[in-house]
This record gives sequence, structure tokens and C-alpha cells, in this order.
Amino acid sequence: MLDETFSPPLRAAVDAPIRIVAVGGGTGLPRVLEGLAAGAAERGAERVVDVTAIVTTSDDGGSSGELRRRYGVPAPGDVRNCLVALAGGTSPLASVFQHRFTGGGALEGHTVGNVVLTALAQRLGDFGRAVDAAAGMLGVRGRVVPATTTPVELIAELDDGRVVRGETAIAAAHGRVATLRLAGVAEASREAIAAIHEANVVVLGPGSLYSSVLAGLLVPGIPDALRSTRAIRVLVVNLFTEAGETDGYDAADHVRAVQRHLGDVVDVALAQRPPFPPEVVAAYAAEGAEPVQVERTAIDAAGAVPVITDLVSPGERGRHDPAKLSRALLAIGRVR
Repeated sequence: MLDETFSPPLRAAVDAPIRIVAVGGGTGLPRVLEGLAAGAAERGAERVVDVTAIVTTSDDGGSSGELRRRYGVPAPGDVRNCLVALAGGTSPLASVFQHRFTGGGALEGHTVGNVVLTALAQRLGDFGRAVDAAAGMLGVRGRVVPATTTPVELIAELDDGRVVRGETAIAAAHGRVATLRLAGVAEASREAIAAIHEANVVVLGPGSLYSSVLAGLLVPGIPDALRSTRAIRVLVVNLFTEAGETDGYDAADHVRAVQRHLGDVVDVALAQRPPFPPEVVAAYAAEGAEPVQVERTAIDAAGAVPVITDLVSPGERGRHDPAKLSRALLAIGRVR
């Protein structure tokens, strides 16, 4: 049984890489990737970590939303953030990709990376090839794969019966989400499906449960791959609830929400050991959020193994620490 006392051995086998696939988007997935890129060599070990990110492309707000409406490309923003995270700070272009234009004009509010990805998609005729080309520019350590290369729209049915279309509108509705689905013709790429089947560990989240995590997991082809893979499937439980969408959710509720949409695809729930500092709790409470409660027996009853440990960044307000996430995920990957 895994628990917070589990720690990795000092050495690991060197004959094969640990293959980790991480699925999601938003601000959560880049933190997973940043840690894996920085800690590709485990403590004193020589084993290679092979990382693939499968990234949601359903964002319809801000720069991403405007570019997808104007040029018919999948939302590039989450993909851009994941590319930069896997560049690991070694690329001089990474900070340029994250530059946001100011000063008015047609480019106001757009980031350089979003514009570059859109331009590459036009030149190469395919968004997946555009992402590969951008990865080459940035010297990415790993692979970034869009969950789908065709624009899709999120449709949520809320607990109060309302049906809301679009990621931005769902967030603005301030209602608990009951179910989520995708509108539009989409399918996962062969690369995404193959990566899931070949993985040792598949990481789901962290991030907005519905608009970042499930948005990428619902792409046709991915649920079947998750159900049939032999990988350990790890749900990284969010630290705090999201105002409206996941009000009152505990860790087990996060597991059940994923299972309700995808079936039995969560083996391990990786969660933060409470408590949080009072000032952090107060700051989130002002935004309508609260710490996600973690109960071992409830997670067990939901069908997942609880792994509860310290995952919080000491220098940031209630955020996952990339290095701590990386260590925990690599430890889980060696259990099998």
C-alpha cells in the first residue's frame, strides 16, 4: 500500500526509460512538466524519464479564443505553456514565447508563442506538426501532443439544470458541473493513443477539473486508451475547490467525477497532506474556494489508492511544487 512514508530507492534500473504521460492543461499541467523536465535524472540514478504531454485545446477565451475563432486553429495557449515548461528554462526563446503584447493595436493581449503556433499551423497545414516545429525551436525535453487538432467546444450541464456552452461561459456560470461533453468532430491523434498505451504512468491533472483535465480526457480515443493501458493512472487532486464548478468537492469526489465520465481510469489519487496555513485558506475563501478535504477511507471507497504527502510549493500561495510532484510521480512509477 502506498502512503506518505513511501520513498524512492537511491538507485533505479538503467535499462529502460520511465515513460510518463501527463494529460490536462491550464496552469496545473505545466507544473507537472516543469518538475519532470528539471528532475529527469532521479536522485543518484541514471534512468531516463521520457515525458509526453497531451494538452487540452478547448480554451475559448483571451488570445487563444480569438486566434481559434479568427483562424480556425485549436486553442494554442495551453500548448504554448507546456512547451515552455518542457524547455526547462534552457531555451533563450522560452521567455519570448511568453511575451504578451501591450500598447494597443491588433496584437494587444496576444502572446508571441500563440501567434507563432498559429503561423506554423498555417504554413505547415497541420496544428500537430506546428507543435512539433515549435518544440524543435525551444529545445523541448519530451513531447507535446494536442489532445485533438480540430477545434472543439465544451458543453456542461450544471446541477441546477442549466446547459452552458464554452469554457469561458462555464466558468462564468458559477454553478456546480454535473456532466461535461465535447461538441465538434474530434479524435485523438495516433501519437497520443500510442503514448498512453506505452506509458508506465499516466498523470491526470492537476488543474480545473472540468475545463482543463476532463476537457482533454474526453476526446474520442483517449477514454478507451486510458481504460486499456497497463500504466498506473494517477489523478493529482487539486489543492482547492473551484468556485461554483466544484463547490464542496473532497478528494474522493474528484476521483468519482473522473470515473463518472470515463469509467475505471484512476488507480492512485495523489493528494496534499493538510493543513494549509490560515492566511492561504483565508485568501482562497475570499475567492469562494476552500481546501479539498482528503480522507483515506473515502478515496479507498471510490476505488483509488490514496497517496498523501507534501506537494505544496513553499514559496507560492497554495500551488503545487513541481519538484515535489516529480518525486512523488517517479516514486509511484517504480512500484509496479
